[in-house]
Amino acid sequence: MRSSSTALRTRLAALCAGLAATAALIAAGGSSAHAADTPLRDLAAAKGKVIGTAVTGSKLTGTYGDLAGSQFGSLTPGNAMKWESVEPSRGTFDWTEADQIVAFAQAHGQQVRGHTLVWHNQNPAWLTDGSWTSAQLGTLLQDHISTEVGRYKGRIAAWDVVNEPFNEDGTYRTSLWYNGLGADYIADALTWARAADPAAKLYINDYNVEGVNAKSTALYNLVRSLKERGVPIDGVGLQAHLILGQVPSTLQQNIQRFADLGVDVAITELDVRMALPADSAKLAQQAADYKAVTAACVAVTRCVNLTVWGFADSDSWVDSTFPGYGAATPYDANYAPKPAYYAIAQALGGTTTPPPTGACSATYSVVSQWNTGFTGQVRIACSGAALSSWKATWTYGAGQQVTQAWNAACTQSGTAVTCTNASYNGTVPDGGSVTFGFNGTWSGGNPVPAVTLG
Repeated sequence: MRSSSTALRTRLAALCAGLAATAALIAAGGSSAHAADTPLRDLAAAKGKVIGTAVTGSKLTGTYGDLAGSQFGSLTPGNAMKWESVEPSRGTFDWTEADQIVAFAQAHGQQVRGHTLVWHNQNPAWLTDGSWTSAQLGTLLQDHISTEVGRYKGRIAAWDVVNEPFNEDGTYRTSLWYNGLGADYIADALTWARAADPAAKLYINDYNVEGVNAKSTALYNLVRSLKERGVPIDGVGLQAHLILGQVPSTLQQNIQRFADLGVDVAITELDVRMALPADSAKLAQQAADYKAVTAACVAVTRCVNLTVWGFADSDSWVDSTFPGYGAATPYDANYAPKPAYYAIAQALGGTTTPPPTGACSATYSVVSQWNTGFTGQVRIACSGAALSSWKATWTYGAGQQVTQAWNAACTQSGTAVTCTNASYNGTVPDGGSVTFGFNGTWSGGNPVPAVTLG
C-alpha cells in the first residue's frame, strides 16, 4: 500500500504540474488550443510508449520548464551527465545540473534516460591527455561507471552505456577506449553498469543506424553476440538525427529486427533538420518525417521510447553544428508548436487538428489620396512560414501609374507592377512583417488591386 500511495502522489504531482503549465501557457499568450490538447506524454502512454526530450537544466523554468514537464514522460540530460561535465578534473565532481534534471523529473512524474557513460567525445582533458596502461584505463572506466550509475541508482530508467562505437562501414571506431581496451570495453562497461544498478535498462546508442545498412548490421551482430555471451544488454538506441525528407524506408523493419533479438528499442535523439530559411513546404515535409518515425515506433511493441533532441528550435544543437541548417525540432524558438508537433500527436493517436499551414501574404492599401495622386503601401507578413527574399506583383485596373517607391525596387510595364525587396529587408521571419510604399498618379478611379507574392 505504501508504494502504491507513493506512485499516486507522484502522478497527482505531475497532473498538478501539467495544469500549472497550461495556465502558464495561456497567461504567457501561448496557443490556448495547444494548451488544451492532450499532452504528448499521455498520448504516448496510451500506446504503451514513453515520449521524451533532451533538456538543459538551467532552462527548466518558465515556458520551457512548463512544456518539458507537461508534454514529455522522460528527460535526457543533453550534456549534464557526460564525463567532462561530472568530473572536469580528476577526483573533483560536479553533479549540480544532473541532480537538477533528476529532481525536476521526479517532481513531474517522469523517467530519466542517463546519457552517456562511455563515449569517444566530451571527455575531460585530464583523461584524454593522460598516458594510461590498459589496466589503469580499465580501472578508470569502471570507477567512473560505478560512481555515476551508483549515484543515481533507482532514479534512472535507462542508461546509454556505450555511445557511438561504430564507423559508417560497421568497423569499430578507434577511440581512447577501443585503442586501450579492445572491443570488449563494451561488454565490460555493460557489466559494470549492471552491477552498479541492476534495475536500470542498459543501451548501446549510435547514429546513422536507423535503417538497415552496414553500420546498423554491425550493431545488430554485436547485440546478438553480447546476448549469446550472457552480457547484460537491454536495448539499442537509434539516435535519428535526420535530414528533411530522408527518413529511411527500412526504419520499421530495422526496429523490428532488433526487437526480435529480445531487446528494447528507443529513438533516442530525434530531430529533422532543414536548409534555412524554413517555409511552409519544408515544415509540411518535416511534419511528415516526424509522423513517419513516430508511426514506425508505435508499430513495434518493443520500441518503448521516442525522445526528441531538444523540443524547441532555440535549444537545438543543429544550427551551430550544421551551418545553414536548423528549425529541427517540434516547437519554434518562441515555444509555439510547429506542424511537426501535431504530426507526432496524430501518430500517437491524438485527434488534434493542426492550425492551417503557415503562409506569407501581401496586403495593398491606399494610405492617402488627392486630386491626381496617391500614396500606397504593401505589407508582407508571415505566420508559420518565413521568407529570405520577396517579390510582389499586381495589375492596375484604372490606369494608375507608380512614380516613386521606397523600401522596394518597383517597375511598371503597362498596367503590371513588380516590386522586389531592397538589400536590407528581404528577410521576413515567421511572425514578422515588412512594408514598402510608393507614390502614384490616378485619374477617374483608384481601386485597390490584388497582390500576388512570389
